[in-house]
Amino acid sequence: MAGKLIIFSAPSGSGKSTIINYLLQKGLNLRFSISATSRAPRGNERNGVEYYFMTPDEFRRHIAAGDFLEYEEVYADKFYGTLKSEVERILNEGGNVIFDVDVVGGCNIKKFYGERALSLFIQPPSIEELKRRLISRGTDSADVIENRLAKASYELSFASKFDAVIVNDDLKKAEEKALRLIRDFLNK
Repeated sequence: MAGKLIIFSAPSGSGKSTIINYLLQKGLNLRFSISATSRAPRGNERNGVEYYFMTPDEFRRHIAAGDFLEYEEVYADKFYGTLKSEVERILNEGGNVIFDVDVVGGCNIKKFYGERALSLFIQPPSIEELKRRLISRGTDSADVIENRLAKASYELSFASKFDAVIVNDDLKKAEEKALRLIRDFLNK
């Protein structure tokens, strides 16, 4: 039987990746959709494992052919996107696809798959808490943090477009709520 789709979107620092990693341990047959990108591999990244790496021209050919569910040109010639073929491969194998995508991509995937997809928005308790989390990570410069916070305000305006909003003010409760919502959805 073909699987279902679980879409996660959130501002950076909301706890989305932590919640997804928790869910991957819960026996829900969740498999990540590997995204495509036109950026060069970093460190030990491998094609077909972390990303499908393409040149900008290859990426544009796939766009023109309608091969993407969603894509974005984040910077000049730096594209990221979700290939329809990757999602269909997982679904046809009976896996449930889990996505970690931006808000626009999440809305586009939900629109494409409709009731076969569950879209979840992870919301920080406040912008102030989000700022504290981003600073405590110690991975970004002050400029990067300010850009992420500015983007977060925009992203938060999309929350109502998702099937459910999970406020991550208590990680354990947020993980349990996500698990409950997904189990209910998969058992329908």
